[in-house]
Amino acid sequence: MKFDRSLQVGATGGHGPIRYTVEAYQPGQSIRFRFTGPAGFNGHHGFHAESNGESGLILRNVLKMKISGRALLTWPLLYRPLHDALIEDSLARAQSAVGEEPDVRPWSLWVRFLRRVLGGRRTESGKPSGS
Repeated sequence: MKFDRSLQVGATGGHGPIRYTVEAYQPGQSIRFRFTGPAGFNGHHGFHAESNGESGLILRNVLKMKISGRALLTWPLLYRPLHDALIEDSLARAQSAVGEEPDVRPWSLWVRFLRRVLGGRRTESGKPSGS
């Protein structure tokens, strides 16, 4: 993700065709991005950290979105599988960052195909490119 300024409420940016505005941000606790593109993505996406009490922290990925128009096709066929793979990778990186053994899940054949066609793929180490 890249933004037009440091991570703060009002920053705009995104990744690839997915565009966001930072709608809410509490460092170390939560962040919520409002979709501004592509057309038909109406809602928000973010992360929320909460105390587990027993073993530390739960990091939740929150996606609340209604789709319309072309997104009725592009979300389930393209964006959702890529989104889910990205989230799994980012949660594994978060596990690793706190010293836990990451729960790495292999990408599906469909996700690998989409990544290859769209230009992104895992490095030889098995980590996503750009890691």
